[in-house]
Amino acid sequence: MLQSKAIAKYIKTSPHKSRRVLKQIKGKSYNEARLILEFMPYRVCTVIIKVLESALSNIEQKTDDSLDKTKVIIVEAFANKGPVLKRFQPRAQGRAFPIKKPTCHINIKIEI
Repeated sequence: MLQSKAIAKYIKTSPHKSRRVLKQIKGKSYNEARLILEFMPYRVCTVIIKVLESALSNIEQKTDDSLDKTKVIIVEAFANKGPVLKRFQPRAQGRAFPIKKPTCHINIKIEI
């Protein structure tokens, strides 16, 4: 059993939105997960596809012969909270309204 993982850090989306998509692909094969991600309407899907392909290329480097993508299974897929970018919007009478822009770290682990 070969395992490999890929991590994307400081993605400009909330972890809640990323987890919603990652729950759908956890436990699926590579081909099925890729198909699901291509047809989902969420913006974070493009980033998750890149992380998934990075994990696949990492596992291809470990194997000597050609890799069968149908046997690759996603073992773990989760999003951790990253640092929050804090900005301020000016308001009436000299007040400031805080804006919190969340980031997340996406982790995907696959195995053959």
